[in-house]
Amino acid sequence: MTGNHSSDRTTAAQAALPADQATGNSATVYLVGAGPGDPDLLTRKAARIIEQADVILYDSLIGSEILDLARADCEKIFVGKRKGKHSFPQSEINQMLLASAGKHKLVVRLKGGDPFIFGRGGEEIEYLRAHNIKTEVIPGITAATAASALLQVPLTHRLYGKSLMLLSGYSKEESGDHGGFPEHDWSYLAHAELTLVFYMGQHHLGRICSSLTGAGKSETTPVALVSNCTLPGQTVLLTNLRDADSAASKAALQFPALLIIGNVLGLVNPADPWLRS
Repeated sequence: MTGNHSSDRTTAAQAALPADQATGNSATVYLVGAGPGDPDLLTRKAARIIEQADVILYDSLIGSEILDLARADCEKIFVGKRKGKHSFPQSEINQMLLASAGKHKLVVRLKGGDPFIFGRGGEEIEYLRAHNIKTEVIPGITAATAASALLQVPLTHRLYGKSLMLLSGYSKEESGDHGGFPEHDWSYLAHAELTLVFYMGQHHLGRICSSLTGAGKSETTPVALVSNCTLPGQTVLLTNLRDADSAASKAALQFPALLIIGNVLGLVNPADPWLRS
């Protein structure tokens, strides 16, 4: 009887503990935003966690200067993805995170920009929670705000852009959605007071622009394509909805590039040295 009561008390005590302690797993997985690329834009907390990490699973846009912050004995695992060149499917990355948490105390999932803005951080945190793994999110500067700072143009403005929309310019190929072209309410997006920022916008640049003009947005609406933002060789192509596709082809910009559309771009300083037109 005594042994049974002891076992019952142990089970009850485990149930009262946080999930990671109840299962005996004391690991923490940090979803860390590395920002747009410039190591000076990494947050102090992100830098500290990277320095302490036992293992880092990192994306393709993470620069060597950021990875060099890690300990010499830190295991570094590349899990980057590019359109059509995925090194690992998301399901396998999730499993790798879980396996890493089983072997290490401090696991870092290092992402460009911010983990929760088109970074699939939501999918990863759901998976980890379902397996009772302790998680923490460290935000990073996303590409939209980095590009805004580069251009010295606000993404919202009382006169020129009262609302801001962050959108995906490319959707999952496996969904069978016309070659990855995103489904958006183009009539709503054509509203004159919106500033639109498309991540991965270069893949369907022509179709995005024609969808907006077809829904009533002016062909002369300013457009900026920002490439290598905050990195050496950063460039901005400034054009409009009518000419954006042909101008991008002629400029041969390096990708990925961020697509910004809206009247706030009328505030761009035309003398900025990285501008192309």
